[in-house]
Amino acid sequence: MAKVMMYGYELDDFVSMPADEFISKFATSRSRRAYKRLAENPMYKRLVSKVKKALASKSKSVIKTHVREAVILPEWVGLKFGVHNGKEFVNIEVLPAMVGKRLGDFSHTTKRVAHSGPGVGATRGSKFVPLK
Repeated sequence: MAKVMMYGYELDDFVSMPADEFISKFATSRSRRAYKRLAENPMYKRLVSKVKKALASKSKSVIKTHVREAVILPEWVGLKFGVHNGKEFVNIEVLPAMVGKRLGDFSHTTKRVAHSGPGVGATRGSKFVPLK
C-alpha cells in the first residue's frame, strides 16, 4: 500500500505538526503574514478554540465561522467547517491538499450567471413580438 506524503512527511506526522512549525517551514510568505496578523483577531481566537474543542472531543460536527481569511492548518485535516459566503454557510471538509490555503477559497461568494434571451421590451424589435 502506498504511503500518503505531504511536504516530505507521512500524513500522520504532517497532521500532528504544530501550527507554528508548519507556518515557519512550509507556508508561503502571504500565508505567514496573514497568520501573524490573524493571531490577534478575537474572532480567529474564537475559531481556534472551537477547533481545539472539536479535536479534543473528536466531534464530527460542523464548525461554523465567518473568518474566511483563516489559513488552514495541518491539524484541521478531517474537520468540517461551515464557511459563510455572505448569504449562507457552505460546508467544507478539510483535505490535506487544502493546507496553507484560506477557508474562503473554498466558499465562493458569487454564483455562475446563466442569462436567457432578452425579455419583452428589452430591444426595440421585441416590443412587437406577440406573447402568444
